[in-house]
Amino acid sequence: MNLLPTTTSSDIQEQRPSLAVLPIGSFEQHGRYLPLITDTAIACIISQEIASTYPVHLLPPITMSCSHEHAGFPGTVSISAKTLYAVIDDIRASLARSGIYKLVIVNGHGGNYVLSNVVQEANVDGPAVSLFPLSSDWDRARDEAGLVSDRHADMHAGEIETSILLDAAPELVRNGFADADHDGGSRPFLLVQGVSAYTESGVIGFPSLATPEKGKAVMDSLRISFARHLDALGEASRVSVPSVRPS
Repeated sequence: MNLLPTTTSSDIQEQRPSLAVLPIGSFEQHGRYLPLITDTAIACIISQEIASTYPVHLLPPITMSCSHEHAGFPGTVSISAKTLYAVIDDIRASLARSGIYKLVIVNGHGGNYVLSNVVQEANVDGPAVSLFPLSSDWDRARDEAGLVSDRHADMHAGEIETSILLDAAPELVRNGFADADHDGGSRPFLLVQGVSAYTESGVIGFPSLATPEKGKAVMDSLRISFARHLDALGEASRVSVPSVRPS
């Protein structure tokens, strides 16, 4: 699986996109069967699916972000919220110098709370930045793909993440997910005590329910839902909404 875009400068010159897509992942534990790059891989898979359908400028991913709640597990590396904010701000400024003023941030890590503030502030003077997928996009995808678990119960390394990788990058999934289910409960102090207070394995979710078919259906749903974000940013006139996944 190639996580990086392979477009050339000439490709972008010919396409003349007015909107860029920035995948943001993380480098954090995902149990014993998914890699530390899981969130980055998923953000890239979603972004590549978007770029295969819509006329956007696909950017390479930001691969480390705000994973501080996973610090109790080996391998996790984080950057501060202010650093992530600053990097995105610099990227937006660079894009604007080349005539691209609209950005969609594709977030693969739920702990990147600062991204909501990035979007909130960026749109003060008019629609410029959207965050994708929103909770409603994920809920729709879960429903349309027939997932059994919900977003709260299946928070980390569970049914949806494992399904996406089984479909799009099965080489990243190791044995062990079939018997790794763990219900983390209500988790009221997750940001105080960290993920390790609610799971010894690092898993909070139900990976045993994962299938590649569910992963494909999730991607189909998200790809179509993306059109709503283009509409919100005033870009809908440049695209047509797909009904089926490109072959």
